[in-house]
Order: sequence, then structure tokens, then C-alpha cells
Amino acid sequence: QVQLVESGGGLVQAGGSLRLSCAASGTIFGADTVGWYRQAPGKQRELVATIVSGGRTNYADSVKGRFTISRDNAKNTVYLQMNTLKPEDTAVYYCSVQRAWLSPPATYWGQGTQVTVSS
Repeated sequence: QVQLVESGGGLVQAGGSLRLSCAASGTIFGADTVGWYRQAPGKQRELVATIVSGGRTNYADSVKGRFTISRDNAKNTVYLQMNTLKPEDTAVYYCSVQRAWLSPPATYWGQGTQVTVSS
């Protein structure tokens, strides 16, 4: 079991930056895929970025070049640095840990943190 707590959300003007953090109560293993997702009002939850062991990353096209995901396994923490924020980035941001190596596979979610970007 892993419990995830996000922080760092808030209100920022367009063009500004925020850094989200996700602290895990349990151990984040190297084989885990950790990621950030977001859900805007009236829309489905969508992938923002993921990172796997070895540092390989994957980003949604809409955030490439602006957002950076990173993980610190020693601190059991995942980060999302968000730069050049746009109003369309407004959403609740969720951290996730995916364990495809478990049988059955498991995915854990945090409670989310609100990011609001004003124009």
C-alpha cells in the first residue's frame, strides 16, 4: 500500500510557475511508474507526465517543454515543475503510483491539489 499526498497547488497568473510535490507514505520502488494526471471541470482525467526507473519520461503534448517531472526515490517524493503556465492548465492535479509488476497490477492515487491559472 502507498498513500500519496500532493501539495504545492494554488493560484498563479498566466506565465507563472508552480512546483507540485507528491509525498508517499510507503516506499516508491524503482519498478514503479509514477506520474501526474489532471482533471479540469467537466473533463476526463488526463495524463500530464510519467517517469519510470532510469529516468525515462513521457509528457502530454500540451505540456512538453513547459513541465518537468522528477522523482527522488530516497525521499519517496515525486515533483512536477510547471513553467509558463496557461489558463488551460487549470485543473485538479493528481499524483499516481502504478505497480504493473504486482499481480494483479495496482494503481494508487493522491487526493489531488488544485491549480488555477488566471489570464
